[in-house]
Amino acid sequence: MANGKRMNKAREGIDRSVTITLEEAVKAVKERATAKFDETVELAINLGVDPRHADQMVRGVCTLPNGTGRSVRVAVFARGDKADEAKAAGADIVGAEDLVETVQSGKIDFDRCIATPDMMPLVGRLGKVLGPRGMMPNPKVGTVTADVKAAVEGAKGGAVEFRAEKAGIVHAGVGKASFAENALEENIRALVDAVIKAKPAGAKGTYLKRIALSSTMGPGVSIDTSSISQG
Repeated sequence: MANGKRMNKAREGIDRSVTITLEEAVKAVKERATAKFDETVELAINLGVDPRHADQMVRGVCTLPNGTGRSVRVAVFARGDKADEAKAAGADIVGAEDLVETVQSGKIDFDRCIATPDMMPLVGRLGKVLGPRGMMPNPKVGTVTADVKAAVEGAKGGAVEFRAEKAGIVHAGVGKASFAENALEENIRALVDAVIKAKPAGAKGTYLKRIALSSTMGPGVSIDTSSISQG
């Protein structure tokens, strides 16, 4: 009941049918993030695509200029020198066959997963485990790479993977409610810019249809897309 009252109060002054500027949206979301923990600020971008068609799939990675505000545990599938490189770069878990067995057993104690190209025949066996969680390494987003150091540092430093879901919506965290307004605005602009650059050849008509911002426990607000980018 307390949560219901809090949400009703948070919704006061918000009309989701009306779009507001990015600056107004960030301010409104921060003011309404009143939970007892540091809420994540989340962006939802409705795109004019149908991801069921291969030429309309939207996928990519964006490094948020001000980071995500959360500690990311990174696992790397690598051997030899590359395994040493991953550990030196700050990877939390590094392994080969042993790590594959651990994941197959259902123990996934990490948030991001990186693999060297030579490990993919092994890692490919984990598709049914990692795929549904959006963790399967993929060269398109830089998580299958020989440059392990850059990949680990990127994942630790604020790299966010994004992909359009079935309804053509991209969801991603863009920081914490404790972030300064301008830091959140910079992160949001960076993510929207990356999504625009990832526009697929098959996209027709309006690409950026609607953008909404919310915090973990707060209501969503609709953002005027032209206040973020002209893309």
